[in-house]
Amino acid sequence: MKARLLRLYAALARRYGPQHWWPGRTPYEIAVGAVLTQHTAWPNAARAVAALRAARLLAPARLARQAPPRLAAAIRAAGTPRVKARRLRTLTTWLLARTGGSFAPLRRQPLGPLRRELLGVPGLGPETADAILLYAAHRPVFVADAYARRVLARHRLLPRRAGYEEARAGVEAHLPSDPALFNELHALLVAVGKAHCGAVPRCDDCPLRFDLRGRRPAT
Repeated sequence: MKARLLRLYAALARRYGPQHWWPGRTPYEIAVGAVLTQHTAWPNAARAVAALRAARLLAPARLARQAPPRLAAAIRAAGTPRVKARRLRTLTTWLLARTGGSFAPLRRQPLGPLRRELLGVPGLGPETADAILLYAAHRPVFVADAYARRVLARHRLLPRRAGYEEARAGVEAHLPSDPALFNELHALLVAVGKAHCGAVPRCDDCPLRFDLRGRRPAT
């Protein structure tokens, strides 16, 4: 599995090049974006991030002081603004209590306990927590989102109905524990998922077609 994963990674990198994920000027901004993109497309989340930046709220202490209605109004573009405002405040309160608002200490903590602690923050599911760990804290965690699971399952690298944790653990077990590798692999799988591996696969001109060895992709 390791060799095949690395071949797919190399093919995707040749086709799409560096993805520069996750967009954000600071680790905190990246974490905010991970919360805001829940259940919405990234352009909507990006507009909400830009609104927070314009309001000078992309600093943990400043955001934590905001009244929920004002925060919800600022992030309306991301959808469900009251829910996401509450989640942002909860995450920010946790970060301030844990590290004073800095992500640097999170890069040195034991990963297993830190991940469990982050998953205990209300409103953070595994995908959001792992995106924060990988992209904001630079920890070697694979984000096994729906795009990644679909591509890898169709190439028979995961069981067809593999859940999030099974997919994450499977990829992590077969690749070097390298956050840069997990970063690019996840971003590239999203790229090919959007371009070729939707609900109905479009295999013509897919950079991963060679891996199917003449077979139709698993459905």
